Amino acid sequence: MMFLPKLVIFDCDGVLVDTENLANRRLAEWLSAAGYPASFEHCRKNFSGRSMVSVQKEVEATGVSLGADFVERWNAGLPDLFAHGVEAVPYVRQFIEAVHAAGIATCVASSARVSKMHITLGQTGLLPLFEHALFSSTMVSRGKPFPDLFLHAASTMGFAPADCIVIEDSVAGTLAGIAAGMRVYSYHGDPHSDRDGLTEAGGILFEDMRELAGLVPIH
Repeated sequence: MMFLPKLVIFDCDGVLVDTENLANRRLAEWLSAAGYPASFEHCRKNFSGRSMVSVQKEVEATGVSLGADFVERWNAGLPDLFAHGVEAVPYVRQFIEAVHAAGIATCVASSARVSKMHITLGQTGLLPLFEHALFSSTMVSRGKPFPDLFLHAASTMGFAPADCIVIEDSVAGTLAGIAAGMRVYSYHGDPHSDRDGLTEAGGILFEDMRELAGLVPIH
């Protein structure tokens, strides 16, 4: 029997909006300036899909201090960073519209704050599709790769984990979705994606949003 999802949970950065490269370039600069030498590639591979709180924790465990206001300063700089450079991931709008046309519920579950999602989704015109259902790791005690955020999103939306699928692009997010007992489709359309890591994490890989309608039984 074909598995028909009742809820499609989208990650935001890298799945709906193309922000990962912009954000990780800035993160590499900030970490290096603080005395933690990190390349763009290192940040892209290790910190994508994670909250800044968890990034700070990991970096400061090495003895480098980022300052008590690191997360605040980071968030304060996002409107400027994303003011001119954010686009929707190619063809994702068509997939969302196909899901809605099939009568399947959708929501967003992101490591980012809701205020940041408002900026990036607003820039790309996707916000009206999700305004009703934006879930952030600030709402749970543990962010990705733990399952808490996806479980919170599913229960708030009124669905059992087994009836949900997750669209992700990061290893942390893929691990979180699998840990939540959900089927995870992992997008690797970005040349910097960690394909091997996504496969090991248990994701069903795809590299073009147009492929997704064929993989996910929404019809």
